[in-house]
Amino acid sequence: MFTLDDLAETIARRAEASAGQSYTRSLLDKGAAHCARKFGEEAIELAIAAAAEDEDAVRAEAADVLYHLLVVLQSRGVAFRSVMSELQSRTQQSGHQEKASREGERARGGKR
Repeated sequence: MFTLDDLAETIARRAEASAGQSYTRSLLDKGAAHCARKFGEEAIELAIAAAAEDEDAVRAEAADVLYHLLVVLQSRGVAFRSVMSELQSRTQQSGHQEKASREGERARGGKR
């Protein structure tokens, strides 16, 4: 089965190719802000598809969102595994507790 780890590795490999050979490289060459905007566009397209209850469109747009999310991470040098570690640490408490701790951290001027 193809996993997000597989996709992250594919993106890392394609980041090493030339822009002429790799769409991923061409995105990365435009910078992190461009990658972030592209991710945002895809997220909006997913939201529209989900609201329209079009299963095929949701599937396709969700795939685009996941790909572009991983490209954003690559553009910023953030390892996908570190994001998964962050998620894993958050599962040690309920979602309500975790959200409250992040809000408390922000109120104290923290980065989270």
